[in-house]
Amino acid sequence: MPRSGKRLSASLEDYLETIHHIVEEKQVARAKEIATRLKVSRSSVTEAFRSLSQKGLINYAPYEVITLTPAGTKVARDVIRRHQALKDFFLRVLAVEEELAEEGACQIEHTAPRPIIERLSLLMNYLDECPQGGADWIKNFNRYCQTGKTPDKCRECQNTNDNQ
Repeated sequence: MPRSGKRLSASLEDYLETIHHIVEEKQVARAKEIATRLKVSRSSVTEAFRSLSQKGLINYAPYEVITLTPAGTKVARDVIRRHQALKDFFLRVLAVEEELAEEGACQIEHTAPRPIIERLSLLMNYLDECPQGGADWIKNFNRYCQTGKTPDKCRECQNTNDNQ
């Protein structure tokens, strides 16, 4: 959480996420590359840097490389974790196309309450481990999305559970 204690805007979260990815690749980030990746003007980048610096999330001086502070790294990793959880859910469970999953994750990561993202992550873990769910459950759900029909073995499983 930034020094001010207030939630960051989606735009500022995107800056932190982008800076984190660039720093992972190249050890430092430069304004020009950030502007290119986010498709924004250099003046917008400078304004965002000032704001992030004031919040204690980046180390910034004009014409110098940009690095994340420990607090900035923590926030960036949280944004990336939320993004990945959503994208994974959209790809694996909802079987949407990669580009749509990426777009949806990018939009929702900024607005979904943390408990929902946590529950979504737990659901994904559960589906990976559940003997009655897992890959078969996801595959059958994807087939249901395409055909509108459940497999016969779903009815058999339900009948077995009803008789217990």
